[in-house]
Amino acid sequence: MDEFVFTLPSDPRAQPLIDDLGRDYDERYGLNDGIPSSFELHRYPAEQFAAANGGAFLLVIRDGVVVAGGAYKRVSASVAEIKRVWTNPAYRRQGLARVVMAALESAALAAGYSVTSLTTGARQPEAVALYLALGYEPLFDLDGDYEEISYLSFEKQLPVVPVESAAA
Repeated sequence: MDEFVFTLPSDPRAQPLIDDLGRDYDERYGLNDGIPSSFELHRYPAEQFAAANGGAFLLVIRDGVVVAGGAYKRVSASVAEIKRVWTNPAYRRQGLARVVMAALESAALAAGYSVTSLTTGARQPEAVALYLALGYEPLFDLDGDYEEISYLSFEKQLPVVPVESAAA
């Protein structure tokens, strides 16, 4: 059974996620103005992903192994930006990214957010396909040149839960 752990990116258990995302970013995108693309993973302080600051950092652990994860950070009172969605390479093609996205959206809704936003890179077609399949609206021309667009932004309105349903 999978265990869902909300923690911080500084948690030692998050290191496989950080390391593999860094490897992936560097392989796909190389240097950006002389800086490794993996630098993106250190752009935000870990505390931005703390619940006290309106964020969340999720690890999915199976039999002691981190199999997937993701996070969100506060953009505004109504918008949470999803970041760091990852699946352990040994566990891909099992729907874990969908599980992570559902858990992050649910946590964001419970935290009072009404919108989730995210960006992905031009060289991550599997991420684009996932976000479209999950109902995210592209904020860019789907028929445009993704390399020219560079950062592919998406947004999704979270479902409104009636007060009566929430109490049930």
